[in-house]
Amino acid sequence: MPTAIQLHQLSKRYGPTLALDALDLEVEAGEVFGYLGPNGSGKSTTIAIMLGLVRPTSGKATIFGLDVRDDLLDVHRRIAYVPSEANLWPSLTGAEVLEFLANIHGSTDTAYRDELVERFDLDPHKKVRAYSHGNRQKVPLIAAFASRADLLLLDEPTTGLDPLMEQEFRNCVRAARDRGQTVFLSSHVLSEVEAVCDRVAMLRAGRLIETGRLDVLRSLAAVHVRATFDGPAPHLDGIPGVTGVRITDHTLECEVHGPMEPLVQALATTRVTHLTTREPSLEELFMARYGGSHKPGAQGR
Repeated sequence: MPTAIQLHQLSKRYGPTLALDALDLEVEAGEVFGYLGPNGSGKSTTIAIMLGLVRPTSGKATIFGLDVRDDLLDVHRRIAYVPSEANLWPSLTGAEVLEFLANIHGSTDTAYRDELVERFDLDPHKKVRAYSHGNRQKVPLIAAFASRADLLLLDEPTTGLDPLMEQEFRNCVRAARDRGQTVFLSSHVLSEVEAVCDRVAMLRAGRLIETGRLDVLRSLAAVHVRATFDGPAPHLDGIPGVTGVRITDHTLECEVHGPMEPLVQALATTRVTHLTTREPSLEELFMARYGGSHKPGAQGR
């Protein structure tokens, strides 16, 4: 599979602050890649480097094999970017901004753009100053999707959108992937990432702590087990991998790290009337991996 984004030993310092620390990351062409991390982890700095807005202190970033420093014009022809907050021209109408952004990028699918205006319920004849925050955010989203760019860089793109529009956004991301486009999605909306992303990377204090498919990452966290018994719930002291046991009347809940077999063997001798297991959500995995504070002296952007 061709590589869309390759970051090699990418570091960035702002004076004494280390925003990115020897970051290595590859994103395959045609995948939707989620980029997760708390505020200050370095997500926006990573995107700024890929856009050529910030120079790395060391390391290299390439997009479709093009160096973001040496081949920036060629890089920008292949990408579309949506920021977390749309700072648009207040005296222009939505239609004028969309046309202007299309001219800057150099390409747009006008029929698809018109379709997206309808789907996102945007009044293109209003001036930007009359738009709500959510409607302003729709404008760069529509422009980016309509550009049919090879790579969409989306930095917290759904800020201010209502749930219906968030669902429309997800549909557009899936459609972009089906067309072979690559989507790099930085987001705090974990349900959004879980719904559309093929792989995710988790960033903390400028360093990657996990990268992989969601099912693989979930296997690193505990599985929640809930069992109901026809009689007293058993004690599970000493069962490997079992933690957080909670017993209420005839119901037992616990977390299982690793293989389920030791717990299943322990329950096999009991009268279980109901048994459910639940894999951790991305939010639970996120919170588990980001528990605690950042390491001293390192804070990204």
